[in-house]
Amino acid sequence: MLDDEQLLRYSRQILLHDFDVAGQERLLAARVLIVGLGGLGCPAALYLAAAGVGTLLLADDDVVELSNLQRQIAHGDADIGDNKARSAAASVAALNPATRVEVIDERLAEHNLPALLARADLVLDATDNYATRFALNRACIAARLPLVSAAAVRSEAQLAVFDPVRGGPCYRCLYTPGDEDTALNCAESGVLAPLVGVVGSMQALETLKLLSGYGEPLTGALLVMDFATMDIRRLALHAKADCPDCSHIER
Repeated sequence: MLDDEQLLRYSRQILLHDFDVAGQERLLAARVLIVGLGGLGCPAALYLAAAGVGTLLLADDDVVELSNLQRQIAHGDADIGDNKARSAAASVAALNPATRVEVIDERLAEHNLPALLARADLVLDATDNYATRFALNRACIAARLPLVSAAAVRSEAQLAVFDPVRGGPCYRCLYTPGDEDTALNCAESGVLAPLVGVVGSMQALETLKLLSGYGEPLTGALLVMDFATMDIRRLALHAKADCPDCSHIER
């Protein structure tokens, strides 16, 4: 049951048709793991906290650098040298003290993901390397959790929701090991500051839809965006029959 302060804080959201109090209560009970508190993870964490997600698990072993501040909006000058997950946790607490935050300041790998995912309802992938993404994909399938994944570089971005247990492809159906050899990164190719803000916010939006039951999540589709031209395309994705990660799932 929402108290008077919660009803006021989240009133504009509760007014939405098909969201209502029930949707807000689902958010307050939800636990989201955000992996990577950089350009995508920062806006995602702030918007999920502002919207009333009850618990955020923030995972990042990296530290804030001066070059991050152009786009990673949960960090400031005073945070340079501090762990990114801890810095983002402080920003979340300042925005919405009611959101419970747990900091994981170590690199996630196959061995420590299962225990962590057991405490989450959904995983938001805001990482910048394929090894972690493939590990998250496998762990989410094993834990039967949706994975909201995005990537952004230069003026281009991609966004998808992978939930093969409930239908559709997984991350490995779209990408395969070896793709990292041709992948671009922000350190070498650059990125427009607002781009990651837009895409991280879209990750938060997809997360809210999945948790609350509002709208239609971007499951089984890939959103491909070029913000230099505002060319946005939605591509249908299909599960691969021989996918080594999800082909064992009965659909």
